[in-house]
Amino acid sequence: MPVVKVIEVLGISEKSWEDAATQALKGATNTIRNITGLDLVSQTAKVKDGKITEYHATCKVAFRVE
Repeated sequence: MPVVKVIEVLGISEKSWEDAATQALKGATNTIRNITGLDLVSQTAKVKDGKITEYHATCKVAFRVE
């Protein structure tokens, strides 16, 4: 029976929340193998002078442990 571990990562983008989630997954794949899922936990943003300057996506990444 497989074992799955879940970690939380934060992706950051100047484009969009979707890109921030993509960056979170991309960063996780640099060091983690066997990723099976991603859960978008929250979306936040940095604001300067009334405009969004950074999109943040907090994600849970699930992967099989071998």
